[in-house]
Amino acid sequence: MTVVEGVPAGVPLLAEGINRELARRQVGYGRGDRMLIEKDEVEILSGVRFGHALGGPVAMLLRNRDWPNWREKMARDGEGEGIEPLNTARPGHADLGGILKYGHRDVRSVLERASARETAARVMAGAVAKAILSELGVTVVGHVLAIGSFRVAAGVEGNPAEAARAENSPLRMADPVAERNVIRWIDEVREAGTTAGGIVEVIAKGVPPGLGSFVSWDRRLDGRLGHALMSIPAIKGVEVGGGMSLSSLPGYEVHDEVFPGGDPGNPLLGTHLLPFRRETNRAGGLEGGMTNGEPVVVRAAMKPIPTQSRPLRTVTVDRWEPATAHRERSDVCAVPAASVVAEAMVAIVLADAFLENFGGDALRDILYNYSHYLRRICGE
Repeated sequence: MTVVEGVPAGVPLLAEGINRELARRQVGYGRGDRMLIEKDEVEILSGVRFGHALGGPVAMLLRNRDWPNWREKMARDGEGEGIEPLNTARPGHADLGGILKYGHRDVRSVLERASARETAARVMAGAVAKAILSELGVTVVGHVLAIGSFRVAAGVEGNPAEAARAENSPLRMADPVAERNVIRWIDEVREAGTTAGGIVEVIAKGVPPGLGSFVSWDRRLDGRLGHALMSIPAIKGVEVGGGMSLSSLPGYEVHDEVFPGGDPGNPLLGTHLLPFRRETNRAGGLEGGMTNGEPVVVRAAMKPIPTQSRPLRTVTVDRWEPATAHRERSDVCAVPAASVVAEAMVAIVLADAFLENFGGDALRDILYNYSHYLRRICGE
């Protein structure tokens, strides 16, 4: 169940659109057997009438088709008679910390809640956020920059038009040469009994300057984006724009100079042009905790999934004796799916920031407020 509050009345919302986002999350070369079981289809339970949000909470249900396989082992009632406890903690997962924190003896009590299956709920909420952003002229595109040591061509990075081509790729990579190399490498990784990680990028175009704030640490938009992306399972690093590479450069090669004259390639709400432009976007569209009018560009690094078909060494959680980790169904590579989840999280944060700035209970009021803001900052 996913409940999204604060959705303005009048935003177009259809189950078909949410299902398209869920389907994008499930595809990708290197995915595991669970994707053969699950076919995600949402049921909108409340908050929508005749295809438009009503202004109240939007409640969505996604049924877990794998539940019958776990009904007995994860039963709400009884004492668990006949269920042998799972007592090995998988390195890299929440297993060990979870059983210590909550006092469990069976690792199943941790691994089910900690499963990345929860990212389906994020994608559902992200679909709602993207519907709001679309009405405000903002597009959000996620794609894969790298898997293993293979990276897309330099011209793809930070380029929303190039990144959009990733929709036709089984790896969500907008570079056919890199894609072919990665597919061969994933096959080798699978044969070796291990897994592969990578880097995803999300680009939001049509974002105005001024979202977020510099006045308090918790309102800085780059921090909020970092929090959202780091909360995705298996993500171990996040950067905005040039990110860590900027630390080794002199200042004149880092900061994006500002020039007079609007950029016709980056209109806001379709027609409004800012009275200034930039020729670079090393800041990733964020300065001082606020958007600056350039596309928002963020990246996240995903570690290889810890569950291996060739088990890693670990210990039992009851006697602390040497053991090998158990194996649940898992992916060899879930980086393509991570790009869709990251896209959803960026959309959620940006939609929230828009509603903070231009909030109203109805979409028409938000559009009115936003249009007035654009007329002011664009000098119209």
